[in-house]
Amino acid sequence: MSNERLRSALLALGMTAHDLAAAIKVDPKTVERWITKGKTPYRRHQYATAALLKVDVATLWGDVRSLDAATDLSKAEIVTAYPHRHLVPAGLWREMYGRAEEHLDVLVYAGLWLSEDPAFLSLLQAKVERAARVRIMLGDPDSAAVRQRGIDEGHRIMDGKIRNALMNYRPLLAGHPEISFRLHATTLYNSLFRADDEMLVNTHVYGIGAYMAPVLHLRKLPGSGLFDTYVKSIEHTWRGARQVTDHDMTGT
Repeated sequence: MSNERLRSALLALGMTAHDLAAAIKVDPKTVERWITKGKTPYRRHQYATAALLKVDVATLWGDVRSLDAATDLSKAEIVTAYPHRHLVPAGLWREMYGRAEEHLDVLVYAGLWLSEDPAFLSLLQAKVERAARVRIMLGDPDSAAVRQRGIDEGHRIMDGKIRNALMNYRPLLAGHPEISFRLHATTLYNSLFRADDEMLVNTHVYGIGAYMAPVLHLRKLPGSGLFDTYVKSIEHTWRGARQVTDHDMTGT
């Protein structure tokens, strides 16, 4: 039986069997057998192929061994789980972003506590000077999603917290156009903090503030899918977000 999932993944990226074979250093005839005869590659070739095609290994080879391996690999991406955000070591956020060289993303509703950290603001400036891409995504203070999140947390001041955060970021908004700010109107199930191949995932729990909710510290591993799932959420939200206006900061 042919492996149409592998064939489709190659076509989606405009690649051929020969392209894949060259990339992972196997014989093209071997890749053809994976596709046309449904042969299962060695485990190392499964991971290499999945990483190259940017899909889960279990998506391409859904047998029990591959599924178990993918599950174990996803578990291995979890460095630490904290039961509450306030238990995350205070310096971890800056340390993680300090290690980043290419991607620094913040996806939150307000993240007021982070905007109040002068060391974090200085770090953002230093990173863009070294050509890193910095993107800060806050909630649209006038959106229904923001109003609902305030209600879910037991208050109605989420829009005010966002405007306060924007005021804290104002020097960067005005003086550092290479630091990108956008506002989103999406329903967030997690606040996401990405620094290259590391990420902190602050879950949202109905009825409590995010500071009381669990946090996962993730580190990306080739061939797994947990980290990449959250990256896709960041990218999707960024594409649908809009620019910041003066009205957003003042509400007038």
